[in-house]
Amino acid sequence: MDALPPFATHRVDNQPPAFAPRDLWRDDAALREALAREGAGAWEDEVARYGALAGGELHALGFDAHRDRPRLRTHDRFGHRIDRVEFHPNYHAIMGAAIEHGVAGLSWHEPRPGAHVARAALSYLHHQVEPGSSCPLTMTHAAVPVLQGVPALRDWATRAAAPHYDPRDVPAPEKAGLTLGMGMTEKQGGSDVRANATVARPLEGDAYALIGHKWFFSAPMSDGFLVLAQAPAGLSCFLLPRWRPDGTRNALRLMRLKDKLGDWSNASSEVEFDGAWAHRVGEEGRGVPTILQMVMLTRLDCMLGSSAEMRMALAEAIHHARHRHAFGKRLAEHALMQNVLADLAIEAEAALALSMRVARAVDAASRDPDEAAFARVATAIGKYWICKRAPAFVNEAQECLGGAGYVEESILPRLYRQAPLNSIWEGSGNIQCLDVLRALDKAPACLDVLRRELALASGLPAAFMDALDARLARAGEASARSLVECLALALQASALCQADSPLAGDFIASRLASPHAQALGTLADGIVFGRAIERALPAD
Repeated sequence: MDALPPFATHRVDNQPPAFAPRDLWRDDAALREALAREGAGAWEDEVARYGALAGGELHALGFDAHRDRPRLRTHDRFGHRIDRVEFHPNYHAIMGAAIEHGVAGLSWHEPRPGAHVARAALSYLHHQVEPGSSCPLTMTHAAVPVLQGVPALRDWATRAAAPHYDPRDVPAPEKAGLTLGMGMTEKQGGSDVRANATVARPLEGDAYALIGHKWFFSAPMSDGFLVLAQAPAGLSCFLLPRWRPDGTRNALRLMRLKDKLGDWSNASSEVEFDGAWAHRVGEEGRGVPTILQMVMLTRLDCMLGSSAEMRMALAEAIHHARHRHAFGKRLAEHALMQNVLADLAIEAEAALALSMRVARAVDAASRDPDEAAFARVATAIGKYWICKRAPAFVNEAQECLGGAGYVEESILPRLYRQAPLNSIWEGSGNIQCLDVLRALDKAPACLDVLRRELALASGLPAAFMDALDARLARAGEASARSLVECLALALQASALCQADSPLAGDFIASRLASPHAQALGTLADGIVFGRAIERALPAD
């Protein structure tokens, strides 16, 4: 104490160095391998550049973008209705970087084999540091193919895919790049969108006037929104722009912003339509099938987002444990902490491996019917399981940091608040499981491709596969979650085996050969903890 400067009561020691800036691409061996394995090696340089940018500048920008939440201004100072949401400047900087690097549009403005896999890698990197902005990026990406099918809206599709971000609240023709949101859910219906009550009154041609509301209206500062409303022939899909074609403000009224558990940098709202102008997308009465074109893409992004949250939480936990000392040695040298970190690493790599395998299927869906069938069912399976695992995973990583993992200067509280969202968005767990049952019942090709996919794996325990076959034989609504969980574990094991991952055997031994305990950090003897940890994050 005598050597301390005046007024200093203690030295600051036994604290880890800052985690960032960090090159998220260089540190992630599993991602680098997956990009090449799943057919997107041609984009390695672009993805690598974004990994360095995300782990450095964007990581820093994300804290203020998240803390300074969006604010709704319904009127300007003179009393004019403007229905505008204001964001921290960092949010716009993050959105600009993401769109310019292809997170929203690479699949469409570079449409060659592998593009969806490359964009999946970009989305995975982006979500690690600023998940809130992933919502408008995902919706913009998923809406493009829907709009491409409507000749009058192809210009919208082209500019939504363009690598240009323009946050100004001006008519769409004045912008080189556009963003797109969605409005499906109403108070009385929730996931049951066929109960929607918003009415679409025909005007001229494919134009309609919409009267009604949306209970969740995502990314309300987007240039346009895909919405569902009841037309004369039934529930139909529409593109509703913020500005009418004549250059006047459209009649959408933002009522309030949702006060959400997490996802703070992104605005979600409630809206009312008072004769809002909209252009029909697809046939009248075919709103749900039209919107379902987006589902495969948005569900994939839910998988990628939850995998990204796991990845960032894991990296923070390993980094902390390597630098923090307790009870005479580094945390990372304690056997029980090694068990926890290794178990987290196995879980995170399995999540990424399946997500990127599904990205390859989505990429090939237009060319290969088998891959289309696999994408159809595997997105629902993966979306259910990976998103379900994320909250407990992030919480376990927080425990590795102790109290420091519960403090806002760490990114972990943000990830923990974000983690439940992907399991709710784009259909909660029950919706996913029911969709798997529907796919297996209505599309026999889905079961065939699942069996072929699992046959590509070596070492899947016979007892587990027998139990899976038994579940498939008696599949029903009440047991749907158990079935989908088994399918997800088997697909993750297969993806790791096909990747020749050094963690494939550990995953099979800990998840398939015997029931895995609910708590992470319960790996059995015989698994080499250090192998998983070192693979997950290279030592500094």
